[in-house]
Amino acid sequence: MGSFSTSTNGGFTGNHEKVVLGTTPDEEDHDSTVTASQRAVQLVRIAADAAADKLADGIIAYDVSEQLVITDAFVLCSASNDRQVRAILEEVERRLRDEAQAKPVRREGEREGRWVLLDYLEIIVHIQHEEDRLFYTLERLWKDCPQIELPESVNAHAAQRVRAGEAP
Repeated sequence: MGSFSTSTNGGFTGNHEKVVLGTTPDEEDHDSTVTASQRAVQLVRIAADAAADKLADGIIAYDVSEQLVITDAFVLCSASNDRQVRAILEEVERRLRDEAQAKPVRREGEREGRWVLLDYLEIIVHIQHEEDRLFYTLERLWKDCPQIELPESVNAHAAQRVRAGEAP
């Protein structure tokens, strides 16, 4: 997990650059300005790919390691209905378990199926119903955090739908 330091500007110390997730952590030149751990970057990539496989919308990841001591990264995504929220949840859990031997230490919101939070310590995955995502706008809260760049393939289905004239 990233280091925690105190500063006069709310814990943010230094410039950050995007992490490109098209490579494995071993291949990746882990830039010293990126404070999320390589393990967190690996988990973000797997979670984002899993969410994309179940057609999640608006998949985005933030490096929050300089702001929070509890985690390195957030993954946010949304779904158009409760059933899709659950499908994304199941796929993210399965892929993180199978590919990274990671299990969530905490799950919240699964019963309601509107906003599910999966806490893997290094990362926290938020899967929200699109109405809840618009209402809570977590992106607004974390806009000052560096975005972790995801491969184009992660949001490719949304771009295809836009080109086809469908709402994302």
